Amino acid sequence: MKKLTSALLAVSVISSAVAADSAITAIKVNGNLDKVSYNYQVWNTAKFSTVTLYPQTTITFNDKKANEMNANNSAIKAEVAAIYNDSKIAFMIKWPDGTQSIQQGDKTDTYSDGFAVQFAGNYSNPKELPYIGMGSDGRPVVIHLQKESVKTYEPNGNGDVSHQVNRNQTNLFGKDLANFDKEVKRTGSGDYERSFVGEGFRSMTEIKDASNSSYSRIAYENKGWMGTLSRPLKDSYVNLDAAVIPVAFAVWDGDKLGRNGLKYLTAWTAVELQGKKGNKDLVAALHGNVEGDVAKGKEAVANNGCVGCHQVEATDAENLMGPSLTNIGGYSTADYIRESLVNPSAVVVPGYNRNAHSNYAWYNVENGKRVSTMTDFSWLEKADLDNMVAYLKTLKAEVK
Repeated sequence: MKKLTSALLAVSVISSAVAADSAITAIKVNGNLDKVSYNYQVWNTAKFSTVTLYPQTTITFNDKKANEMNANNSAIKAEVAAIYNDSKIAFMIKWPDGTQSIQQGDKTDTYSDGFAVQFAGNYSNPKELPYIGMGSDGRPVVIHLQKESVKTYEPNGNGDVSHQVNRNQTNLFGKDLANFDKEVKRTGSGDYERSFVGEGFRSMTEIKDASNSSYSRIAYENKGWMGTLSRPLKDSYVNLDAAVIPVAFAVWDGDKLGRNGLKYLTAWTAVELQGKKGNKDLVAALHGNVEGDVAKGKEAVANNGCVGCHQVEATDAENLMGPSLTNIGGYSTADYIRESLVNPSAVVVPGYNRNAHSNYAWYNVENGKRVSTMTDFSWLEKADLDNMVAYLKTLKAEVK
């Protein structure tokens, strides 16, 4: 079972919850960032920072084998760097993975390794950032996804229609088929890059109208992945031309059947653009200490019946009525946790967990608005809320 990373639970003193990873510094460069890959020399001037990606455990998957393979996932440490010029910003993420899993176009039971970089559509109020991973109503996100994929039999830009078919649909055998495969490898496209905008479950919409341009690549080397993304500072969906921006990262492990919501992800992480000033409140909100008494917070969570609807710690029995909180401290900000306690209807992600009990809905729809069935704890004393947030922020898997 996953373990709590904080030893503070045994100590009943006023203290700070485990601090988040440090902010990332985006270095200003003069080079062209239109198409940046992992071997681009400009990365030599970048500053790499460590980020922690936590196993997403919010909702149980409808896949018994995948659930068993991921039951004891630990957190992952990755290295991230950012660079920017007057018009573009680029990121590199490097993370360990002992196996290379590739997207197979002719199979439905295999999954690929991949990564995603997520941006908040609006971050003017650090206390109201979008729901991590998919956004929520009125708080959209833009997500760039890159998977490792085999060469596909699609048009390659030079009119070579003979390679737009699957090898199994050709009349080739032996050496002729081997030569066909070589030509596909030479001219085919293995790039699986997608961009989405989302405001909650089932809302993810792929951007196909050229209003969002990006360039991402992925490479496997020395038991680990390197992923890069380059995109404009400004487009129709988000403005990243600021002193500080919130960014989140996710990675998938195809060997463990990772896909969709079965992934590892960071919380919102502050990226400070070198040479720009301001937005320090965003850095403080994402990386400042969370004051509170963790032991008293654990007691308050128990006394207020949270375990009646949620699996709080990894050692608790699974509860399918509400989302699992076992890694909530890893990929949620303190402000998001606080808002969930005092105003649970502020962010009600659409969609319903099919694993939940059919008689206990997560929310009701009243006058066209989703209203959470979770208890509103705004009546609690501020000290109690501080303690609960401090405790919930310690709920995260260890890095092994």
